[in-house]
Amino acid sequence: MGFSVLESFLSEKFDDNLISGSNHVSIEKKSQKLTLFEDLVEGSEALDSNSCPSDCESGVSGGENDRNSGGGGQGIHGIIAKKLVSSLSSSGFDVRVEGIRRIDFSSFTSRAKLQSFCIYSKAVEMKCNGDANVKYAWFGASKPEITAILSHGFSLPTSKGTHGYGVHLSPVDHPIHSLALDGADENGLMHMLLCRVIMGKMEAVLGGSDQYNPSCEEFDSGCNDLASPRRYIVWSSRMNTHILPEYVISFKASNNREKRRKLQPPRVPRSDWMPFPSLIAAMSKFLPRDPIESISTLHSAYRKQKVTRHEMIRRVRDIAGDKLLMGIIKSYRSKTKSHL
Repeated sequence: MGFSVLESFLSEKFDDNLISGSNHVSIEKKSQKLTLFEDLVEGSEALDSNSCPSDCESGVSGGENDRNSGGGGQGIHGIIAKKLVSSLSSSGFDVRVEGIRRIDFSSFTSRAKLQSFCIYSKAVEMKCNGDANVKYAWFGASKPEITAILSHGFSLPTSKGTHGYGVHLSPVDHPIHSLALDGADENGLMHMLLCRVIMGKMEAVLGGSDQYNPSCEEFDSGCNDLASPRRYIVWSSRMNTHILPEYVISFKASNNREKRRKLQPPRVPRSDWMPFPSLIAAMSKFLPRDPIESISTLHSAYRKQKVTRHEMIRRVRDIAGDKLLMGIIKSYRSKTKSHL
């Protein structure tokens, strides 16, 4: 079952329920083995030992076997590589996967983490009428940050994310929102964790929110949009019980769209384009001060060429939301045309 579960998540069609009846084995019958998600342990034992870091290894850098295993071959590593490459390519990135490692669950401490995840999954399943809503999700960070997470777990965020205080991950089809563009290591490699996440019942969290816990007992986690989520939010109080890192992916990525823009002559704005300062002023009527300050800081960084236009726009859309931005831009265009 180990490979088939992950494959169903990374294929074109997804099965959002990871907990099947075959996983519910009584403790009495298998007292020496984990009773939930045994496919994690069994699957890792079936892989080449070179592709599985021990509990004390970082799982971020590896040898030749790691690089060969992640390049699009057959099996689980090929599926993960294909999903990451195809998803980021659709966002304009040229991606080459250099290595994929599966987290080892054979040591005492790692088995304890796994068992804890299983217990909480079962508890949320019972709370949510039989569906813990366990999903695969991406988390991108620098090599030192990922090494620390694998050794000690997630730490409390030092600053607010785009949608409140918590761990922000992205759905398996949208790794772009977890891409740490400034987190490349000394070899130019970026790194991502592919995690299993207990989402339970999600609630919508607005961009710029100060939320740090579920708004009420009914909810277990958050997202930016219930209909089409691009951000998953796991609150800090649950980050080390509801998130289980399973794979480390190391890759190189370059933005082809930005390269093409540099080769093209600069575009002259048309009359119906909305100046960014005007956009910020209009958004300030609808958003709290903190997100407006974040957007202003992004715009300043863009003008100083510290971030690309693509990155600035992506982050602004995350903070403000497409619905608000479209409403403001349409209103501006209507007023502009009426004065022509």
